[in-house]
Amino acid sequence: MLMTQRFSRFVFVASLVFAAATSVRAADVFKISPEKEKEQIAILRSDAPPQDKAIACKKLAIDGSSESVGDLAKLLSDPQLASWSRIALEAIPGTASDEALRKASESLEGNLLIGVLNSIGVRRDAGSVEILTKRLSDTNEDVASAAAIALGRVGNDAAVKVLRPALTNGPAKIRSAAAEGCVVAAERMHAEGKSADAVALYDEVRKTELPKQRIVEATRGAILARKQDGIPLLVEQLRSKDRKLFEVGLFVAREFPGGEVDKTLASELESAAPDRAALIILAMADRPETVVVAAISKAAITGPKPVRLAAIKSLSQVGDASSLNALLETAVDSDEDLALAAKATLADLPGEKVNAEIATLLPKAKGKAYPLLIELVGQRRIEATPALIKALENSDGKIRGAALVALGETVTLKNLGVLISQATTPKHADDGAAAQQALKAASVRMPDRDACASELTAALDKAPAASKVLLLEILGEVGGEKALKTLGAAAKSNNPQLQDAGSRVLGKWASLDAAPVLLDLAKTGPAAQFRSRGLKGYISLARRFAMPDEQRAEMCQKAFDLCKETSEQKLILDVCRIQPSVETLKFAIKLMKVPELKEDATQTTLLVAQKLGAKGINVSEQLSKAGFEKVKVEIIKAEYGSGATQKDVTAIVQKQVADLPLITLAAESYNASFGGDPAPSTVKQLKIKYSINGKTGEATFAENALIVLPMPK
Repeated sequence: MLMTQRFSRFVFVASLVFAAATSVRAADVFKISPEKEKEQIAILRSDAPPQDKAIACKKLAIDGSSESVGDLAKLLSDPQLASWSRIALEAIPGTASDEALRKASESLEGNLLIGVLNSIGVRRDAGSVEILTKRLSDTNEDVASAAAIALGRVGNDAAVKVLRPALTNGPAKIRSAAAEGCVVAAERMHAEGKSADAVALYDEVRKTELPKQRIVEATRGAILARKQDGIPLLVEQLRSKDRKLFEVGLFVAREFPGGEVDKTLASELESAAPDRAALIILAMADRPETVVVAAISKAAITGPKPVRLAAIKSLSQVGDASSLNALLETAVDSDEDLALAAKATLADLPGEKVNAEIATLLPKAKGKAYPLLIELVGQRRIEATPALIKALENSDGKIRGAALVALGETVTLKNLGVLISQATTPKHADDGAAAQQALKAASVRMPDRDACASELTAALDKAPAASKVLLLEILGEVGGEKALKTLGAAAKSNNPQLQDAGSRVLGKWASLDAAPVLLDLAKTGPAAQFRSRGLKGYISLARRFAMPDEQRAEMCQKAFDLCKETSEQKLILDVCRIQPSVETLKFAIKLMKVPELKEDATQTTLLVAQKLGAKGINVSEQLSKAGFEKVKVEIIKAEYGSGATQKDVTAIVQKQVADLPLITLAAESYNASFGGDPAPSTVKQLKIKYSINGKTGEATFAENALIVLPMPK
């Protein structure tokens, strides 16, 4: 929006010209490798395919020397390899590359010739000026244009002397290219300290009848080459009726050195049309080191809405404490868009001075500014506890609510009691929910968890019955040793309400630290329902968290010893299935001896065995001890698929056969084990025809089911 793509591209290309020339000459500092160079030359001389020769050319750009030039020059006439060859020739130092390119320019035509002329320009070969001059009159417009631009890249006095007349007297078809060459040459002059010469050349282009893009490029250069004297010309562009020239003014304003131009931009802001003023503000904000913040702050308060919005948003980048009053005033504006934009900027405005100023303003605030400042204190986490506590006494519920939210974000442990009191015994019933949320927010961000839990625990005894559950739930969010101890005590207290809340929160504890407390509750809880809740919470820890296999198996055993119901015992089997290991396999095998669990434990045993087998763990010995006798299994036929679409997987299944009726595949999913999905988006089955100890049987398994072959009758 602020600059046309073509102009941006020019600036980028111009920079590349300088960088390319620098990098070419910088090649002299690299140590080339003669051995590597010989290897690449050999490839160029061989019958290697074009792609290999292209890579060789690329490598010669690093390791090439005059020894490579002859072989590279031969490729300049090859449409496939010419550009690759030129990459190396442009980089190789010395006159050999220059001579090769000059010679090639005498015989090549069309695009191949254009490429060579471009490379001559990249190398800034002063010895090619005569050759390039002749090509200015080439009948091929593209060739003539390439020559003009190459002369600009060469950029010496002789080249410029040729280009100047071509601007006005040369063939019409190359005048634009001649202008581009002049701009490139002038850019180099300015970079080399010849700014006066650069200005003269830029101005010559500007005053010539040429395509607008050339005028735009020259105008940019003319402003920058004049240095501080270029400010009037910059202002001229900002006031131009021509949109592209206005845009180049914005572009140059961003890159113009020094702080004087910032004052100029601030001055222009006052007289510019609204649409342009908004864009000037954005340009000002892109100069954070020297921007006149006061001018943007002023624009945020008065003027057309688009200008104010641009100013408000820009202050989030460059604003400081001096912008605060303007933003506070706008944040309570009747226009919702302006108010929201100002609030967003106030939340982001950088600087400790801003925080200090907000904290200073809060105690004296009135009207609409009062809740706004309270909100900012919370958003920016500014220490202003006394003022926020005072706000809790305000008759306006919205003020109190804002203060509670802010306290939740800012209060320290020292004043946590204020929120505890507000949450458990609010003076205003309407404040209860906000106070509870604030207490939770404050508690979970306290750096010392145990100290915070001590404060909450101390309040537990004094709190009304309805608030005790809240405090226990917040303790669960806080975590830590102290909170865990308090919850354990609550779960075993004489208060049914605390028993219920304590055991419920403990059951959701997010670490293994709760294991001893839950186990104790499962053993000695005040009622069966809470003992069961403690047991289930304990089993849940074994199922959810990482731990040594032996520890998990030990937890499973302790839980099993306390189980009163078959449903609880089956939860332990879930642990085995979800956390497969040799230890949980052994435990599942042990549970096969329990009559009520035999079927489930058997399935769990085989499932765990399958998962371990997929990981390459040999479990034959454990299965044999479990009573799964060794048998001779043969797979006759195995197919996997749906309907008429079946994939023969006999060989894959045969490889997985052991001396048990259990088939453990290489992966947990059938698709992964069988090399893909034979029938996507359909329900598939695995059909196996087999024999066990010489007796034939057939079985069908749903996709990804455990594969246990039934004993044939």
